[in-house]
Amino acid sequence: MALPKAEDLDQIEEIEQQWAVKAMHHAETYYSLLEKYDCTKMRLTKIDDELYEDFRKTFPHINVELLDEEDFKSPSAKEAWREFINRYENRVRDYNFGSLLRKDYREGYTESNTMFAMRTQFYCVEVARNKLGLNRVIYKGDASS
Repeated sequence: MALPKAEDLDQIEEIEQQWAVKAMHHAETYYSLLEKYDCTKMRLTKIDDELYEDFRKTFPHINVELLDEEDFKSPSAKEAWREFINRYENRVRDYNFGSLLRKDYREGYTESNTMFAMRTQFYCVEVARNKLGLNRVIYKGDASS
């Protein structure tokens, strides 16, 4: 495999910047919705219930209140998530897009409370948090931003 040329690196950096802007916009929009609406009445996808059930069955050990990055980033977790995410390739819009995910549901999107995730992972965690009513802390205005 050939090494990228200098001009290719500029394009890669530009793509990464565009991704970061898009991911941050998605995060800000979602957080704004959580501030304005009761999370237990929100639907993030057309298949929220199915995603939730499959997520809880496949990853019962994941604590959605306080995420452990190892549950997403370790080699075994990456493989399990890759298989899970690919099941939704034609069913979840932007299923493999990058997203920002809050580690602690009680806090906003800060540098220390944010991790990179795939869109399907974001949906799984946030659908679970919404179903459990955890994100109500934001709606009530009790979370820091």
